[in-house]
Amino acid sequence: MIQRALLIVVVLVSAAVHVRAEQMQPSGSFVLGYTDELSYAPGETVSFHCSSSAAAYHLAIERVGAKRERVFEKDGIEVTQHPIPDRASSQGCEWPSSFELMIPTDWRSGYYEAVLSINDEQRGKARSSLFFVVRASEPGSTSKILLQLATNTYNAYTNWGGHSLYSYHDRDGLQGHRVSFDRPLNSQYAKWELPFVRWAEQNGFTLEYAVNSDLEFRPELLKSYRLVLSVGHDEYWSSPMRDHLEAFIEEGGNVAFFSGNTCCWQVRSEDEGRALTCYKQWYNIDPIYRRGDHKLLSTLWGHHLVGRPENEMTGVGFLFGGYHRSHGQFMDGPGSYEVHRPDHWIFEETELGKGDRFGGEATIVGYECDGCEMEWRDGLPFPTHRDGTPDSFSILGTCPARWHPGDSLWYSEFPKDREGSATLGVYTRGGTVFTCGSTDWSHGLAGKTPVVEQITRNILERLSQ
Repeated sequence: MIQRALLIVVVLVSAAVHVRAEQMQPSGSFVLGYTDELSYAPGETVSFHCSSSAAAYHLAIERVGAKRERVFEKDGIEVTQHPIPDRASSQGCEWPSSFELMIPTDWRSGYYEAVLSINDEQRGKARSSLFFVVRASEPGSTSKILLQLATNTYNAYTNWGGHSLYSYHDRDGLQGHRVSFDRPLNSQYAKWELPFVRWAEQNGFTLEYAVNSDLEFRPELLKSYRLVLSVGHDEYWSSPMRDHLEAFIEEGGNVAFFSGNTCCWQVRSEDEGRALTCYKQWYNIDPIYRRGDHKLLSTLWGHHLVGRPENEMTGVGFLFGGYHRSHGQFMDGPGSYEVHRPDHWIFEETELGKGDRFGGEATIVGYECDGCEMEWRDGLPFPTHRDGTPDSFSILGTCPARWHPGDSLWYSEFPKDREGSATLGVYTRGGTVFTCGSTDWSHGLAGKTPVVEQITRNILERLSQ
């Protein structure tokens, strides 16, 4: 009787899985795809893994910077419709390659968007896009500034295939703990990095490009650069990424974090960089939790069990930051920084004075913000350094920020009523590190805000030398 009952359960579960897999198949006309890597050097081969309701698709590739430049186009690429595995979001699609392209030697480093399109006579037209990054053929040959894109964050927020690292848009209302790059991804480049890239390229700054995982798997790239950039929402970092960038700083390299919520969550790369694991607030079900050594625990970098707050690298962290004009916090806030030390070199040629505010017209302080524990003396803020902020960190500007009260429920050492700030500052430890403490700095560049443009110019020019 028990064996028969177990058999019935197995059959029912198998049927449910089959139904779910069937339900995940796209309806109507579609074409979807991903590449086998996130970044390539000229001479390396991009493999496109695609699935479509049509028998062939059209491929157009454009470099997306100050302008869109079409660099490749091909029609009639044969393709087959492939099933979407039930665990596609965590384990990948395992679709075969439909097309391969060797990166020409004359392609400039940058972000490349590949648009897939079909015209199915029976089902209609459809299109989608995917992306990849082209690194410099000779790192550092055209620029001493490296922009590493926040591709881990792109993956963390993508729920294609059922799950992301968030529950709010999950297929089952659950939070995933593993996300694969071997699936169609939702890029966040246009929202975060592109406004910065467009401004930089329009103002004479040449950048070279990489992705988050290049810091982990290609750390030798760093030695060719003077300045590494993080822009926008660079939230998910692995331990090797931090190790390599912190070593770069110690050896005299410079970093500018034009970003917020930066290095908030520790992830572990798996499948040779094709997947990320992060248990976030549910750290106690991370398999390594009970092993005793919690240094690689996939939760907040600022968690007391990990003991490696992001402040040690960036100067600031989310535990003393929070939200501004978001999540119900400071919804009528100024969206600007108050200047505390106007004589600092980042403010050169801005004519800002102590107590002045800047950036509010473009809301450069918004969404998610990072700060540090501070105390006030004679009208000026000073870091306490108890939170890991480096000894040489100087607070140059602030704007109020606060966690949503509910966030404190899953972090036992965080009080509900703490008010923090988006904190703009600089420290030197070997190299120099600038941080703005806000995801939305590039809003000021998109809005052509003169002060924001001048500060950005000061930082790029000084730290790239």
